[in-house]
Amino acid sequence: MTLVNIEETGPARPRLPEWLRGTHTNYAAVHELKQDLRRLRLHTVCESARCPNLHECFSRGAATFMILGNLCTRGCGFCSVPKGSPHKQEFSLDAGEPENVARMAAQMNLRYVVITSVNRDDLDDGGSAHFAATVREVKKALPKARVEVLTPDFNGDYDAVARVLDAGPDVFNHNIECVPRLYRKVRPQARYHQSLDVLRFARHARPEALTKSGLMVGLGEQPDEVNELLKDLHGAGVQVVTIGQYLQPTRRNLPVAEFIRPAQFDAWRDFGLSLGFKAVFSGPLVRSSYMADRVNEQANRG
Repeated sequence: MTLVNIEETGPARPRLPEWLRGTHTNYAAVHELKQDLRRLRLHTVCESARCPNLHECFSRGAATFMILGNLCTRGCGFCSVPKGSPHKQEFSLDAGEPENVARMAAQMNLRYVVITSVNRDDLDDGGSAHFAATVREVKKALPKARVEVLTPDFNGDYDAVARVLDAGPDVFNHNIECVPRLYRKVRPQARYHQSLDVLRFARHARPEALTKSGLMVGLGEQPDEVNELLKDLHGAGVQVVTIGQYLQPTRRNLPVAEFIRPAQFDAWRDFGLSLGFKAVFSGPLVRSSYMADRVNEQANRG
C-alpha cells in the first residue's frame, strides 16, 4: 500500500440541510490549541477525521488525542485519516508520545481525556502496549481525570484488548460504525461480529468500566437495521451508544446516501433507552467522542 493523495476529486458534495450547518467558530482558540499540539508532535482525530465539531470542542479546550501516528493501515470508505504503507518511516512509533499526551492533557487541565488511535495492523500487538502506556501516563499526570479509550478491533486479539483494559480506563469504547449489510463497503477490513465480540470481551473483562460503541447513519441503512444493530450491541453488554450523521469528509470518501432528519435520531434514542442502555446520545452532529464527558455523566446517573 502506498500513501494516498488526499486531493479531493469526484462530484461536488450535496448542500447540507439546515440542521447540519454549524454555528460555532473560534479561530483563535483553534489556532492556539493546534500550535500546542504540533509542538508536542501530537495528533487529534478531530483534525485528521475532519470532525464538524472541531471549532466547538477546541474552543472549550476539548480534544480527542489520536496516538500511534497519523497514518492508518486500513482503508475504510468513510474515513479521511491518511493511509500508508507500514514500511514507510512515517509509521515508526514515537516513544515520547504517551508522556506528551499526558503533558498536553495536564496543560489543558482536562477532567475527561479521550484517547483513540489509527489501526496498526503492522504491529504484532496492534499498538496495544503503546495504548496502555498512554493511559497510564495520563492517569499519573491527572489522577482525578476520567479516561476513555476508543480502540480499534486489534484483529480480535483479546490479549491486546486486555492489555489496554489492564491500564485502567474508565470507559472502553470501540465503534461498530455501521449496520452489518454495509460492512463490505464501509469497513472492508473489519468484521461486524468480531467488533461485537471485542465489546463483549471488554464488558466481562473489566465490568467496572463503562462499555461504549458508536455508529454512523446516512450510508444507506434502513431504520429497522439500526434497531437490530442496537439490539446486538445491548446483547454484547454495551452500556452507552452514540449515533450520528455520516458526512463525507472528502470527495474520495463514500458519498452520503441520505441526510437523516432529527426526529429519526430521537426515535433511535428512545428505542435504545427502551432496550436498557444507560445512555444513548443520538443526533445529526453527534460523534463518538463528542461531549464524551457529559455522556459519561449521564450514563453514571442512569
